[in-house]
Amino acid sequence: MKLKTTHSILIFCALLLFALSSCQPKLHDRNRLDENGFPRTVLWAWERPEDLQSLDSRRFAVAFLAQTLVLKGDEVVFNPRRQPLKVAPETRLIAVTRIESQKTTGQRPALSAEQRKRVAALILKALAFKNVSAVQVDFDAVKSERDFYQSLLEDLRRQLPENVALSMTALASFCVGDRWLTDLPVDEAVPMIFRMGTDDQPIKRLLAGGSDFREPLCRKSYGVSLDEPIRTNFETARRRYVFNPNSWTEADLAALNEGVFQ
Repeated sequence: MKLKTTHSILIFCALLLFALSSCQPKLHDRNRLDENGFPRTVLWAWERPEDLQSLDSRRFAVAFLAQTLVLKGDEVVFNPRRQPLKVAPETRLIAVTRIESQKTTGQRPALSAEQRKRVAALILKALAFKNVSAVQVDFDAVKSERDFYQSLLEDLRRQLPENVALSMTALASFCVGDRWLTDLPVDEAVPMIFRMGTDDQPIKRLLAGGSDFREPLCRKSYGVSLDEPIRTNFETARRRYVFNPNSWTEADLAALNEGVFQ
């Protein structure tokens, strides 16, 4: 009788824990960009002069390259943005940090905790830019760098203000069959469906056929390039990032309005 009672209590506790856990929001359910009312179209402003003062801030946000960090041995080489960026005071901004790793023998990154700490500190400093309310990390991490990258994102999420979104770019191949992105502490992983190299045609055929990315984090947004028009079947609520290999012009914005990307 005692054993039966103990068994019943254990079952009850297990069911209670399951019920409580199911009431908690899943990691992938939260998107601070949506919570903060970010526009559905975001223009990437890379390392070139950009004048976006006439941009309609109700329809467009800007994700600008704030810095490039190069991992080299034990070092973190800091390269700040050097080109002017002009935006209207009300434009919503995402500060992008590009991370690159030195591949030369003898200069490969240490990927140490101290190196990770310096990278996180530099990314957090980008919040000092006016109107920045989200940060994005752009790092094409190879397999040997993924543990470092995951720990970096975890550090950033702990140190960022609760309402500040943490975004990351992702190779499209990561979103199709490589599930290492699962449970990363980010609000979105932006699959870049341009400049895909050998993956270009298979992924474009996959998307044109009505399929979607397997990874849930990759189903909140997507990245395209102005010089690579592409048709997708994504719902209109999905956030769209647009890269331009040149400085943005009024004609470029008009092309977006004409439905070059759907």
